[in-house]
Amino acid sequence: MKISEFLSPYAILTALDAGDKSAALEALCAPVAARYPELSRRRLKEVLEERERLGSTGIGDGVAIPHGKLPGLPGLTASFARSTEGIEFESLDGRPAHIFFALFAPENSAGVHLKALARISRLLKSADLRAGILEADTADEIYRLVTLEDEKYG
Repeated sequence: MKISEFLSPYAILTALDAGDKSAALEALCAPVAARYPELSRRRLKEVLEERERLGSTGIGDGVAIPHGKLPGLPGLTASFARSTEGIEFESLDGRPAHIFFALFAPENSAGVHLKALARISRLLKSADLRAGILEADTADEIYRLVTLEDEKYG
């Protein structure tokens, strides 16, 4: 499974304008709701908030990977956002998150969902990739950086 199978450049927000965690989650839902009009932005956000209640998806090193499963989604899809200022996300290391990779999966896709989360997590462990993302000028450039790094994992 490649990240390019569920993330597109259209779903990358280069300047996340959110003052808090709730606003960040809402912004991450917008590209997915635009792609799947039958799914409301409100329902997408509820799915992410349900998962956040179990514990923060802020994994540290400035990265958060909010995720959830919901019925009616035809396959894995993702959105991505970058905040240069950082957003308090209750991350494991107590630092603000700057890089957000939201993953949405169909309701009955536990195996695929977990594989995708593991791949995203492994990818974003690269300090060079995180630095490149923070310095990139465009969504296309971020997409290129992510997919090039993803190629390293076969």
